[in-house]
Amino acid sequence: MKNEKFSHIDASNNPAMVNVSNKKITLRTATARSIVRLTAEIMKGLEEGEIHSKKGPVFQTAIIAGTMAAKKTGELIPLCHPIGLDGCDFAIKVNGLEVEIECTSWISAKTGVEMEALTGASLAALTIYDMCKALSHDIVITETRLIAKTGGKKDFKHNG
Repeated sequence: MKNEKFSHIDASNNPAMVNVSNKKITLRTATARSIVRLTAEIMKGLEEGEIHSKKGPVFQTAIIAGTMAAKKTGELIPLCHPIGLDGCDFAIKVNGLEVEIECTSWISAKTGVEMEALTGASLAALTIYDMCKALSHDIVITETRLIAKTGGKKDFKHNG
């Protein structure tokens, strides 16, 4: 049974990379968010908007890891186009015991950057977990989601 709604399935019902050769080059952006819930003990290390650990500054390290991951998305996710990002920015906010990580990626290309933004936000969240797990394993990554995208067939903005 062929499912025409999935873009990574060809006419023979086999996995295939999407052919973007006929698409126009446009500026494409995407923002994704991951939320990490930490413990009060971990948050005691928060000063001046950063958690300082023996391994170094947690949020700064998470931004570097997230950027590296976003740049390698095409190597990590099967059939994802390998692209050279024009840019990738992070914003990290602390709300109580939650750390909100937003990753925005952009490129002028024939394909979008949603997966790069999602990968960047996800790896930044995993890095926060890794750097803080010595203090507690009660850390929870509660959500990773696409917040907005522009420049493709249709724009998207999460309404929540």
